[in-house]
Amino acid sequence: MGDAVLFEARDDGVAVITLNRPESRNCLARDVREGLYAAWDRFERDGRLRVAVLTGAGQKAFCAGGDLKEMVEQGLREPPRDMFPLPYDTVELSKPTIAAVNGAAFAGGWMLAQACDLCVASTTATFAISEVKVGRSSPWASPLIHMIPQRIMMELLLTGKPITAQRAYEIGLVNRVSDPETLMGTALDLARDILAGAPLSVQAARETVMLATEMGRSAALKAARHASELCYNSEDAQEGPRAFAEKRPPQWKGR
Repeated sequence: MGDAVLFEARDDGVAVITLNRPESRNCLARDVREGLYAAWDRFERDGRLRVAVLTGAGQKAFCAGGDLKEMVEQGLREPPRDMFPLPYDTVELSKPTIAAVNGAAFAGGWMLAQACDLCVASTTATFAISEVKVGRSSPWASPLIHMIPQRIMMELLLTGKPITAQRAYEIGLVNRVSDPETLMGTALDLARDILAGAPLSVQAARETVMLATEMGRSAALKAARHASELCYNSEDAQEGPRAFAEKRPPQWKGR
């Protein structure tokens, strides 16, 4: 994946993926897109890694969006669907992801933060769906309606104005807000909270949330029961209650 995207496979089961083009505000140029595709693929394939944290290098930007110079040079109209490496959309992932937003998350940067399961933000972070400012569109923002109220979403898309990390937290886009120097620690603490759970239970829980956003109540209940069968029939489903009864930490096997 070169040096455009850095990949750290930690011993605790967390992958830290860093967009590494601070001089261009970590915009989604070709090398960053290719590096991010490779990073997501490595994360998904490595059975030792259970949670990924995505962040950006530098202090100014998480990701400033698409590379507008590249778009001009290529005369880009409607982007190909697979142009951007989006978790759970153009990239198939079965594991949880956390965005650690360290600065501006505009346009494609918001898109990446939105696509991750969870989001923590520095107090210096800002968010904007800024496509109306440059004559582009943001169809990728449609799932945002499941995260924030309609009127707020409408204002964000129609005005393109940025919001602060605190406002993003207030509307439900962000899970945690931290000081810049503790951002990664906050993200890793959240990752460790996930790692403490049984792997198959975490997978079933994630699938349940996603199913609920796609279906009506009855259909979601039926689909979620099916998605939970592997978890219920696993060795871990017996280990958890046994460990609780024996007053010891559970030893998860992921099967």
